[in-house]
Amino acid sequence: MTAITAITAQNTLGVSAVQALPPALVAAQIAAVFADPGVDAVKIGMLADAGIIAAVADCLFAVPRVPVVLDPVMIAKSGDLLLEADAVDLLQRLFPLTTLLTPNLPEAERLAGSPARTAAARESLARRLGERCAAVLLKGGHAEGKRSSTSSGMGPACTPSFIPGSPAEPPTARVAPCRRPSRRGSGAARAWSLRSPAPSTGCTRRSPARYRSAPAVGPVDPFWQQRRRGIPGEGGGCLA
Repeated sequence: MTAITAITAQNTLGVSAVQALPPALVAAQIAAVFADPGVDAVKIGMLADAGIIAAVADCLFAVPRVPVVLDPVMIAKSGDLLLEADAVDLLQRLFPLTTLLTPNLPEAERLAGSPARTAAARESLARRLGERCAAVLLKGGHAEGKRSSTSSGMGPACTPSFIPGSPAEPPTARVAPCRRPSRRGSGAARAWSLRSPAPSTGCTRRSPARYRSAPAVGPVDPFWQQRRRGIPGEGGGCLA
């Protein structure tokens, strides 16, 4: 079940408009879902503005604790802002409730207030964020280098682990890092260990050839792995 926080007008070239929903309506959606059918875990994505952040925090503080995966969505793949600048600091109000924080590198740098250009700096960044919530999964796809990496800093006393990423994609490839937090949220509802790798659903999809020469970010195709394996019934692409 989903509580919608904002509506966007977007295509492969970028986001042309964003309309945040009234915080009271967001709160009503959350209350309805908690009332029926109930909630085993929460995954938070785009919150858009300070009013919605406050509404979500008030709702979650008022209900029995469940695992919460917080993906602090701030910037779209196209570079368009998805969170108002004055709301970034307020986002940290949700950290005490957060089981797992899953920022990408630019988001983590903004939350911590400092850049992280090297692997050592990214490890330090994950540790500092881990001091404010239970665990951190720092997505390293924006890091420089031929291969991306994900550093996982599981709280302030942990030894971070590093998961090799896939080879660097062309500029028009579409990567959907929001899929990883969603898998983690589903795993939290099933009591998976945070240190266990989440099952892969094909987080990276190469864009169709017709997008590769254009200044666009190719559409997401959730079923590319199934088609590659020849699984019937899942042959149609879709946008997500």
